Order: sequence, then C-alpha cells, then structure tokens
Amino acid sequence: MISAGDFRNGVTFDMDGNVMQIVEFQHVKPGKGAAFVRVKMKNVITGAVTETTFNPSAKYPTAFIERKKMEYSYNDGDLYYFMDMETYDMTAVNSSDLSEGFKFVKENEECTVCSYNGKVFAVDPPNFVELLITDTEPGVKGDTATNVTKPATVETGAEVKVPLFINEGDRIKIDTRTGEYLERAKG
Repeated sequence: MISAGDFRNGVTFDMDGNVMQIVEFQHVKPGKGAAFVRVKMKNVITGAVTETTFNPSAKYPTAFIERKKMEYSYNDGDLYYFMDMETYDMTAVNSSDLSEGFKFVKENEECTVCSYNGKVFAVDPPNFVELLITDTEPGVKGDTATNVTKPATVETGAEVKVPLFINEGDRIKIDTRTGEYLERAKG
C-alpha cells in the first residue's frame, strides 16, 4: 500500500482496478483547510491522462509493472511474437498494444515488453535503431539548401524524412520515439 502523501513521479498504483502512473505531483498546504496532493496521472493500459486531487492519508495498493527485455521474432497477421532470452518462451502481442515507434523495429531486435498481472499492455522499442534505406529519390547536385528533406523508405517498410544527401543503400540512425532521422550510421 502507498499513501497519497508518498506519491512521486513514476510511482504506479492500482486505483479502482486501473493501473495509474504518476506523471506530476504537487503537495499543497493552503493557509486555511487541510493539505492535499494535486496529481497528474496516466492510465498505463489506455494511456489516458487525468488530473485529480487526493487526501494525503488516502491509501492505494502498489502496482508492480514487469518490464522484460525480449527479442522480436516475427509477426503473423495482427499478432507479433517476442522471445524471452532466458527461457526461450514465446509471447504473442496484439498489434494494438505496440507503440507507434515499433514500425522501425526489424526482426531479432531487442524490445522492452511491459506487463501487469501477466497481461502485456505495451512494447517499447529501442530508443535508437540503425536501418538501411531501400527507396528514395536521388539528391540533386547543387541543391544544398539547409534543412531540406525528402521521404525515404527503410528496410522495415516505414517512411522517414531524410536530408537530400542520403541515398538508397545508406544506413541511417533513427530515433524511434519521434520517428526522426538523426545521422548516417557509422561503418
């Protein structure tokens, strides 16, 4: 059990059958009246963010979210399969539980699978991935205007905006959280 007076950023707790994570908190002690805790929290299953106030003495059960490193193996329709690196067990995850950044993940890539009471609710891809450009328009010689980009398709089939000097066959580094090109991959 955790009391509302002990809330900190990142704390997860069970409230009315929903797993909530503290995004922001503020302990308020007004000149008149009782103290309270103002909280911005996120439902980790649905992603909905709400703001509410709590009595500092209110108690809630702590929710333990399991985060496990697993390797993305393959997909079959709407199901994506991840392998536990220690036990070699396969876990099937529905495509609706994958983040937007998962489109940059290729097979055999390590991801973090988040679950609560055995139910997977999210898959976090690695923050940065290196991918091969499979299709893009060639850059025009002399076209050197700053910050000009063109669309490019990477080996996973996802599309990303890249600078004009990037060509088909180049390897690039992408931030999966934003979907943005970072730099040419070294080597």
